[in-house]
Amino acid sequence: MARIAHLSDMHFGAHDRRIVDAATAWLEERRPDLVIISGDFTQRARVAQFRQAAAWLGRLHVAGLRTLVVPGNHDVPLYDLARRFAAPLERYKRYISHDLCPFYEDREVAILGLNTARSLTIKDGRINHDQMAMLRDRFAAVAPDKTRILVTHHPLFAMPIGKGGELSEAVGRHEDAVKAVCEAGVHLALAGHFHRTYAQAAQKMVAHSGGALVIQAGTATSTRLRNAEPQSFNWLHVRRNDEMELQVIVWDGAAFRRASHVEYAHGGEGWASRAVADAPMMGAVARG
Repeated sequence: MARIAHLSDMHFGAHDRRIVDAATAWLEERRPDLVIISGDFTQRARVAQFRQAAAWLGRLHVAGLRTLVVPGNHDVPLYDLARRFAAPLERYKRYISHDLCPFYEDREVAILGLNTARSLTIKDGRINHDQMAMLRDRFAAVAPDKTRILVTHHPLFAMPIGKGGELSEAVGRHEDAVKAVCEAGVHLALAGHFHRTYAQAAQKMVAHSGGALVIQAGTATSTRLRNAEPQSFNWLHVRRNDEMELQVIVWDGAAFRRASHVEYAHGGEGWASRAVADAPMMGAVARG
């Protein structure tokens, strides 16, 4: 079983230091096999903010925790137009990671991260055809019994973002991206961006989208909350490529605690969920 912590939208520069320390302590105590951070390390891509983010990553690495990271749109300078268009992710590469499309594989999982942040959009994301080819090629060589996981900052699908049922804009080249995910046989698609916890089978969101389970993480440490959802991150137990557990770990004002615990199994009709009865349901996973 692979144990994965999925954090997103740290927003150093608009973060709560107490919550950062609590999240770090939680990870150090549970010691996941991999920590995934799906973008928006900084609030405005400033040097001081990247240094704070790099120092936090350094704490995880000193503790012996392995990480896989991708940038988000907030990691591209917004107001520095020269840097935004000439070297949009230069600071990210200097302080966080040179690899914008990292790949990790062990005996149980294969995980590919793709950069969806772009200079020409303020908040929306895009995926290009070279990245789609990389997605197909990387996973084509993976043994069929391993769980294939895709990590992006922007979700590839239109997501529910409010209580009124309104949907977000899908990532650029959405239809081609979904086709590539389907052809690559992706089992789990992890993302962030909207500061909202959400999980749903892709085929219930978009027709002909394959067998992926879409999992969104909320913001782990930012003070920029949306929809009154508190800071949180996801704790995944991936048993096989057709069976996993999702626990949402939520900040309650004093500590991180488990808020929901849902089991997912993939059968003939796709992914189905079952809430674990003994979980304290302070704030269940939003799912359709």
